[in-house]
Amino acid sequence: MAGFDNHNDDEPISGINIVPFVDIILVVLIIFMVTTPLIMKPSINVNLPKSASGDKTEASKLSIAISKDGTIRLNGQPTNTSELGDYAKNILTENPNVQAIIAADKDISHGDVVTVIDTIKSAGVKKFAITIDKN
Repeated sequence: MAGFDNHNDDEPISGINIVPFVDIILVVLIIFMVTTPLIMKPSINVNLPKSASGDKTEASKLSIAISKDGTIRLNGQPTNTSELGDYAKNILTENPNVQAIIAADKDISHGDVVTVIDTIKSAGVKKFAITIDKN
């Protein structure tokens, strides 16, 4: 393989070969592009009502979503009102100022939303917010 040896061993290397560095950076970029959708939080498809007014809310350990079919999800997990009340009581012992964030589909009946609000207020939660899509 003497034909492939282009440089003399006595000469110092005068340049830096950046091709391997670029290859590594491109591989890392591809890894990030592939894994980012997996890292993103899964969400529940709730068609929120629209409103022109509304303030931003902070993330909460008491995040409740009510889907169009009436399914209640607590922090992304399916639940019912009795489990919701028990969880709210437990979370109040950790943080007495916890705020419940309720995201209800715009097509859900008003009574279902009131039932959830009543459940969390009966558990002792004093603050809650209703999530909307801002116009």
